[in-house]
Amino acid sequence: MLAATRAASIAVRTGARRAVVVAGQRQAALSVVRKRNNGQIRGMQNLAQTDRDTIMRLLYSIGTKQEVERYLRIFSSSSHPSHPAKFAVIKVGGAVLDELDELAHSLSFLYRVGLYPVVLHGAGPQLNDIIEREGVIPDYIDGIRVTDAKTLQIARRVFLEENLKLVGALEKLGTRARPITSGVFTADYLDKEKYGLVGKITRVDKRPLEASIRAGALPILTSLAESPEGQILNVNADIAAGELAKELEPLKIVFLNEKGGLFHGVTGEKLDVINLDEEYDTLMKQPWVKYGTKLKLREFKELLDHLPRSSSVAVISASMLQKELFTDSGAGTLIRRGYKLFKHDSVEGLGADRLRQVIHDRDPDVLSGEASVTGVLNELKKAPYTLYGDEPLDVVAIVSHPPGETPVMTKLLASRSGILNSVVDNVFNAIKKDYRRLFWTANADDENRAWHFQRADGSFTRSGKSLFWYGVQDVAEVEKIVKEFEAKGRLDRAYLPVGPSAPPHRGAAAPSGPSGSKAFSTLARRIPGSSRGYATAASAPSTEPKRLGLIGARGYTGQALTTLLAGHPYLNLTHVSSRQLVGYPLESYTKAPVTYSNLSVEDVERMEKDGEVDAWVMALPNGACKPFVDAVDRGSQARKSGDASVIVDLSADYRFEDGWTYGLPELYGRESIRASKRISNPGCYATSSQLLIAPLLKYANRASLPTVFGMSGYSGAGTVATTDSHGKPVTLPKVTPDSLAGGVKPYSLTDHIHEREAGRHLTRLLSDPSSPLKIAFIPNVAPWFSGILSVLSMPLSEKITAKDVAQLYESRYGGEKLITIKREVPVLKDVENKHGWTVGGFQVHSEGDRAVVVGGLDNLLKGAATQCLQNLNLALGYDEYAGIPTD
Repeated sequence: MLAATRAASIAVRTGARRAVVVAGQRQAALSVVRKRNNGQIRGMQNLAQTDRDTIMRLLYSIGTKQEVERYLRIFSSSSHPSHPAKFAVIKVGGAVLDELDELAHSLSFLYRVGLYPVVLHGAGPQLNDIIEREGVIPDYIDGIRVTDAKTLQIARRVFLEENLKLVGALEKLGTRARPITSGVFTADYLDKEKYGLVGKITRVDKRPLEASIRAGALPILTSLAESPEGQILNVNADIAAGELAKELEPLKIVFLNEKGGLFHGVTGEKLDVINLDEEYDTLMKQPWVKYGTKLKLREFKELLDHLPRSSSVAVISASMLQKELFTDSGAGTLIRRGYKLFKHDSVEGLGADRLRQVIHDRDPDVLSGEASVTGVLNELKKAPYTLYGDEPLDVVAIVSHPPGETPVMTKLLASRSGILNSVVDNVFNAIKKDYRRLFWTANADDENRAWHFQRADGSFTRSGKSLFWYGVQDVAEVEKIVKEFEAKGRLDRAYLPVGPSAPPHRGAAAPSGPSGSKAFSTLARRIPGSSRGYATAASAPSTEPKRLGLIGARGYTGQALTTLLAGHPYLNLTHVSSRQLVGYPLESYTKAPVTYSNLSVEDVERMEKDGEVDAWVMALPNGACKPFVDAVDRGSQARKSGDASVIVDLSADYRFEDGWTYGLPELYGRESIRASKRISNPGCYATSSQLLIAPLLKYANRASLPTVFGMSGYSGAGTVATTDSHGKPVTLPKVTPDSLAGGVKPYSLTDHIHEREAGRHLTRLLSDPSSPLKIAFIPNVAPWFSGILSVLSMPLSEKITAKDVAQLYESRYGGEKLITIKREVPVLKDVENKHGWTVGGFQVHSEGDRAVVVGGLDNLLKGAATQCLQNLNLALGYDEYAGIPTD
């Protein structure tokens, strides 16, 4: 996980003394004492504290400071000297033990910030390997390993060896660990005649674990138990972890596996959150929930039913453990009991006394003395409102929605448990289902402020308060709505923009000026696939058939897109326009007969007015798109019913335009695209360049330019129209392989448009976007048809290793369906005719001051058509990957 865990071990190996631990709390070891000449102490450096501060700063690289500090505070407060083992139980699968270095660094990381998980490991794969070598044939009944005396003898040896390996790896990193291979689990025979020496745990003695933590060492357990008579019994490690958790009642029960989560059996997507109270019965009836998945869900439910509702289960890989624990977005699969949500249109539906207590305990205005509970309740009577929340009131939200006006979420009151278990996300997503647009406010010093930014399309901050919104993409409309709020007294002050502003879905956060104001901005960079929302997967995607018009389909990109659309389950291509091909059938689209037409600007305006299509794709040359976009705008304004159509522009015309959403989902998030009607599709080279540079921005040496050397197939140079021997219009490449004579041809060596495009949008990811990022880009055309290979040379501000670099990309893009991360340098066959982006070949110069990474994509697919379909799917409410082969 990044360079952070490496830094933790380095800090120890440089001579820091181990910390003294009293009652589970690390006390600083004092070192490096300097004296004046008169013998008085001049100063002392607290190396343990320095070590912890370093780790904290590195943790901030995986989440916001507010997120990290909030979770660290919650986890730290969960343990008390009298009960020091209440932070987490971490069960380590046998396959994870094979990645011992990664596992040890992740556990050491927790130790360095003063957290002491109880670690229990299995060793199934290792045991299988050894017993097979020794001629013992494994025997299973009902999925349980039959354990005879010889198998148990081997199992004890394997468990002890693996336990000591893990303890040794931790000690090597300066992390104290204690092997505990007996004395914790007491068991009876599960069924001696049937399973042999297999145990069913009857008692857990937590005293050895708590003694280990009080002594400042991580307890490392095996899943072996003893009968009351002293017979060693084998116990399934998952079951042992569950019984251990029931005894300790920790906040987190973490199951580490090599897959990094649970996955949908049909779509293959990782399940982000499972709310058992809401979804368990439905999930268990799903045809794809079979065998092992069904068993795990049943075990998780049985476990969580015995624990406080503040406890939750996480299934995650070792490398993503910190992201899962310390960020709102998480990284694996979170399983919690949850509660069913309520929605009431009056205080009486909830109960006035219950609501009054929540407001009294949590409302920041009430707590600060700026408002009273009675005043807040009286405000509710001024307009229709809806109360949202969960049964135990871990979260309560109030949405004011006068008829014909934009709704405002006037209160969002969450408890610690509501934040920790993401109930606040459940409630917010329930609100989003009811309202396509919403405004709300939060104090600028709110410790959960990052949460608001991540869920907003735009924001505005002034005088200590921030206004957030989603569902509104036009700056002028935002100002109009805010003025209406001010005029009708729906907000307690004016939140009008000061100075120049960027559109809410495009702008980056600007630093506060003298007035304390910020431009409209989006700080929401959601981790793909990790919304931690209301349902197991995201809200059910639309399956409603919709119609698409394609303007300019003659070129290679248009052909690639029509081929993809032929396989889309819901989106139907109904109109395709090309001046040269009028009257000819569209052969690459096989779902239904479509004939090329030559749509004029007037045709497009009329079709939009009459609602004949739901989306338009502009596949025109640079500079030719605007008349058609203007026609769609005029037609949508004249519509009597229905929403305006979505436009995705494949040219460069709107990539620098305020009011358009830049559609690169893997980098800039999905939410703004889902809410947008005007999307600019990124350039092919620009897509690869941005994906290459983004993970390294934290380490960028701003005194030097990142350089991207790119080679593209000749299809990227464009096409020319001509006719074949029968007079039929055909498309030919502008640059032919013969003209390249087997070599490559550099072109546009400075000021290429993709250079400016990549720099402009990457600037949004900088911690200080007031200083725009510039990149150097050198394109070349090569003698193959399609496919781009881009080589990044990135000057670094500090030394990191090649392994750290690879981990940065894994952390940033792990779980992305259309991104492949490999160790080797990507070659043409890795990207040609592929729908995603591939990265690899991670290298760092011997002096540690420059990283080199190679990435690639097919310029006609992920560089154009596939990315266009991603954007269409998101904007039209479909599953992002509908119609896109992801195998």
